[in-house]
Amino acid sequence: MKMAPTIVDQIAERLSARIVSGELRAGTRLRQEEIATEFASSHVPVREAFRRLEADGLVVSLPRRGVRVAQHGHEQHFETLEMRAVLEGLAFLHAVAAYTPEDLGAVIEADAACGRAGTAEDWEEANRRFHALLIAPCPLPELLHAVRRLQMTSALSARALGGKQAGTFPRVDRDHKAILSALQSGDAELCATLLTRHIRRGHLSSGVGRTAGSGAVWTGNR
Repeated sequence: MKMAPTIVDQIAERLSARIVSGELRAGTRLRQEEIATEFASSHVPVREAFRRLEADGLVVSLPRRGVRVAQHGHEQHFETLEMRAVLEGLAFLHAVAAYTPEDLGAVIEADAACGRAGTAEDWEEANRRFHALLIAPCPLPELLHAVRRLQMTSALSARALGGKQAGTFPRVDRDHKAILSALQSGDAELCATLLTRHIRRGHLSSGVGRTAGSGAVWTGNR
């Protein structure tokens, strides 16, 4: 039986959503008193929520500066995306066998929402839902938590670094269609490979890049 969310869960979830959406920008100070008042709570659950957000890489606690929304540099952003590409693909690999027709329908609808998006903000929201639903049936909770943490921090850092989705809206994402085709055929290995490639290919769309190793490697937000 699933436990009802605690006040700590509610505060952490609400603040993380505001950070990932850009409502709370990098460097913004989170004031304990204001948040406690908003949620009609004591300071204790607010401090616990702050600790969760810090563990997820969304905020930092700075001496004499308080708790602030984290700022990420290019190197951290690149590493986050590389980790996400591998772990999200692994989670999808485990999720495929557990898919129900309802799960598949929800993912198809999330992709359709991406195709209907008229702005970059609408597309990002729909795309986050698409990626969340792709791995939702994964039966490994620790892996899911790790991937969701990386999804949040990659979105935050891409925005802070000025990454932008190229092109006009609405538009069709061919990678999404290929992933859905593999999913409908039940090819788990191909699903995972396509998703990993999709996240890495998304590096090209942000306009934020670096060179590493023997060739160009781009970072971005998918």
